[in-house]
Amino acid sequence: MTAINGLMMRPRGARVLYVMAHGAGAGMRHAFLDEIARRLAREKIATFRYEFPYMAAGRRRPDTPRILQDTVRLAVGAARNQAPDLPLIVGGKSLGGRMTSVAAASGLLSGVEGLAFLGFPLHAPGRVGDKRAEHLGQVTVPMLFVQGTRDSLADLDRMQGVCKRLGDRTTLHVVDGGDHSFKVLKRSDRDQSEVFAEIVRAVAEWIKTIL
Repeated sequence: MTAINGLMMRPRGARVLYVMAHGAGAGMRHAFLDEIARRLAREKIATFRYEFPYMAAGRRRPDTPRILQDTVRLAVGAARNQAPDLPLIVGGKSLGGRMTSVAAASGLLSGVEGLAFLGFPLHAPGRVGDKRAEHLGQVTVPMLFVQGTRDSLADLDRMQGVCKRLGDRTTLHVVDGGDHSFKVLKRSDRDQSEVFAEIVRAVAEWIKTIL
């Protein structure tokens, strides 16, 4: 694979570029990533969204970890080529974020300033554990975890434990009432617009602290 199917959104005055991978079941044009990208643009944060080969081909089953990680590497390179003047933050939603972290831990990414995860999938639904986080100890750049309190793929106690073990290079932002897709219950006193605003604010403020 040599080509990357990607979407660049660069606002005037952009100060950083966030390379965002999608989750397992939705591509780069999913409403969640689109909304996050638009709101980040208002904060002068450019975004580069891209798709893994299985999604681009219309398949449901994700590619092998090796292909996913190689796609991350190529996407980061493509983003750097399109905006060589901007520092890079990498990560994304769920599976895409985790594969980015594995690529970083494996030494496949260089010259990135930090990793930002939007719903890190710490474990499978109903199978609480943290083995999926073992590789994070090999990541040397700052990491941001934005997690919902109702995330069935990331028990909050386990996520807090992971961040505590990783130490000062990690920041955990908890979205009250959010599930794995950061949706809140209708009976909540919050609406989705407020949740999007909170996520973007968390990412923007974290970027300010590390750059």
